[in-house]
Amino acid sequence: MQKIWIEKYRPVKLDDIVGQNKIIKRLKSYVVTRNMPHMLLAGPPGVGKTAATVSLVRELFGDIWQDNFMELNASDERGINVVRDKIKNFARSSTVGEYDFKILFLDEADALTNDAQSALRRTMEVHTDVCRFILSCNYSSKIIEPIQSRCAVYRFKPILNKYIAERINYIAACEDINIDQNSVNAIVYVAEGDMRRAINALQGAASVSKDITEESIYDVTSTAKPVDIIELINLSLNGDFLKSRAKLEYLTIDQGLDGGGIVKQMFKEIIDMTTISDRIKIAIIDYIGEIDFRLSEGANQQIQIGALLARLSTYRDSRLK
Repeated sequence: MQKIWIEKYRPVKLDDIVGQNKIIKRLKSYVVTRNMPHMLLAGPPGVGKTAATVSLVRELFGDIWQDNFMELNASDERGINVVRDKIKNFARSSTVGEYDFKILFLDEADALTNDAQSALRRTMEVHTDVCRFILSCNYSSKIIEPIQSRCAVYRFKPILNKYIAERINYIAACEDINIDQNSVNAIVYVAEGDMRRAINALQGAASVSKDITEESIYDVTSTAKPVDIIELINLSLNGDFLKSRAKLEYLTIDQGLDGGGIVKQMFKEIIDMTTISDRIKIAIIDYIGEIDFRLSEGANQQIQIGALLARLSTYRDSRLK
């Protein structure tokens, strides 16, 4: 049975978490004082919110941490009943051992309905003497203001590329996997600051072969190679619309890549291109935003990305002006 590397290589101490130094420093102070407020951990996925919570609980409660800790995923149970039943029952129960409080961790709290959040607000207030709440979310704007005002808000940032590369090399060494620098760079590219995505990419490629290649990383993550995206953009900007359409069909039909992912990669590459003036970049990015919205609403990806390539072709004579 294949090992679950995400759990196997999850940090077990706060000092093991990288890239969030200011937040970790504050969390360690809670361990020293043996006290903490309600907390709201916000940030993109795969940056250490859950790992930081579990590490904090382990250091606070020691060997009996599981007796004073409850984790719920709001994306599974997002209605008001989960607040009235599971959360309230845990919040008002007594602690195990000589501790003043226990901790309830509500992951993906931005998935809770407004009614559930309103009920949670009152529960947090009434039972704060024996229970501390830690809420994590990707978008703090989806958490109602009364809850935000009751919490210390910590905003996690994407993991720096160097930390992702270090972790990938460490896991590869532990698992006896052969990986070169180009493959590591490919994992960093597809991860976009998400450590969980990086580890999943490595595990997916390693399940096929212990010799990791750059091509295997792009294959298992269904990601286009950057050179293919750059070629697609340049073909359009050079006015060769038919060849750019053929390249698009190769990526979406022959390789089976998702149109939304291609648009996202085009956005990333256009930002870094030096052969396009800032004025043209602004116009292109503005149209990319419109295409991305249309795709999210269910529009045909071949037609929409074709329209994007056609628009890029109109900038042929004014690229650096």
